[in-house]
Amino acid sequence: MNSLVTYTQIGLEPNADTIRQQFAAAHGWENQYRLIIQLGKLLPALPPEWQQEEFRLKGCESLAWLKGESTEDGCWHFACDSDARIVRGLIVIVLAALNHQSAEVIQAFDMEAYFTELGLEKHLSPSRGNGLREIVLAIRDQASA
Repeated sequence: MNSLVTYTQIGLEPNADTIRQQFAAAHGWENQYRLIIQLGKLLPALPPEWQQEEFRLKGCESLAWLKGESTEDGCWHFACDSDARIVRGLIVIVLAALNHQSAEVIQAFDMEAYFTELGLEKHLSPSRGNGLREIVLAIRDQASA
């Protein structure tokens, strides 16, 4: 299996605590929306061979792809990308919480509370919120396989 390119390799990957701090410092939805767009710029692009139908996330209005692999230590590593700027930023927020974790941590992490704490639930359109949940479900499905 190909090795996934992660932010860790390029020194930029945030974690859930970093995301929480950044959202707390970005007062107001406009600033938080800008933050989401900026976070999306940190997301490494998937190579074209991973932007194929087999890795495509279903349930997203935008095109989005997810590739995951587990390492010998039991941690899951994910690469994800989208053709939409806002979705790329939302992917960073999800990966900050779930990437490089064990299957147990991935399954146990309270994503709804995390999204609520960040204020995403009240500002995202229903279709965007559903797409965000589909990303989380796809990660959890891979990690439980």
